[in-house]
Amino acid sequence: MELHLIRHGQTNWNEERRAQGQSESVLTDLGMQQAKELGTRLRHVPFDALFCSSSLRTRQTAAYAFPSWKKPITFLDSLREIRMGDWEGKLYDELKSEFPESYQHFWHEPQKFNVLGGETFFQLQNRALEAIRDIYRHHPGQLVALISHGALIKTVLAHIEGQHMAELWAPPKMLNCAHSIICVHAENDFQILQYADQPYDSLTSSRQNLPES
Repeated sequence: MELHLIRHGQTNWNEERRAQGQSESVLTDLGMQQAKELGTRLRHVPFDALFCSSSLRTRQTAAYAFPSWKKPITFLDSLREIRMGDWEGKLYDELKSEFPESYQHFWHEPQKFNVLGGETFFQLQNRALEAIRDIYRHHPGQLVALISHGALIKTVLAHIEGQHMAELWAPPKMLNCAHSIICVHAENDFQILQYADQPYDSLTSSRQNLPES
């Protein structure tokens, strides 16, 4: 199965630098335009199925990116963003002041992130991988699009790369409407073809050529 992983377009909470998690935000005008432009780039890709997080921002992205889609879209709670508990809806500047240790963990030591009412990145990763394995079971050999969230997609790619969770936020960034592609050969056999709009071969080459610190 060839699986295209797409992050949603810019939201009002992205613009405000507010923690979203599983709370609802909406696409900005820029986010709508990003989704439309993505759809234009993908208009000739003959997808067999379209899966989408049940969050409003991803549903909006799907509508703008695939306006001519005729088949049912499958909306899944399992594709929603990391649950952030008491953080959701708060500005990141507020969180940095109120919860300095957890803020440090989220952005710099994600393997330690754990807040009241939230998920860890490990739990998010397990949820995301199980959702993808289930999609694979029902769509082997097919071309599938999946619209989800930045952290969720990052955890999937980190798993495939064999990265420790501490390296979750390593470049490249998962920008709004970033487009990644993986090939699922079996339930536990994944290959990255494209990472956040960059061909994976060129990305790995550029990493190998980085000067030593």
